Amino acid sequence: MATAAPSLAPASRTRPDARQQPARPWRTVVWNDPVNLMSYVSYVFRSHFGYSAERADELMLAVHREGRAVVSTGSRERMEADVEAMHGYGLWATLEQET
Repeated sequence: MATAAPSLAPASRTRPDARQQPARPWRTVVWNDPVNLMSYVSYVFRSHFGYSAERADELMLAVHREGRAVVSTGSRERMEADVEAMHGYGLWATLEQET
């Protein structure tokens, strides 16, 4: 009587509740500071992100009035690059993951 050879493939141990959740996006936040002019902040948003003058002004006013504005969202790597770019323009920016 022949016996079947044991399977070399690993057994699947995936449970229904252990499925991978989609990655939460990251965002670039620009913070208000006492140094940069509002017109300069708007210029940076138009130049770097390609926002229209109207959208750049909306974001700049959010930074000014609310103390911060989310200016971009996406993968962590892309948002790290945006934060670094904002620092290069002299703006205070941080990275955070959406909740």
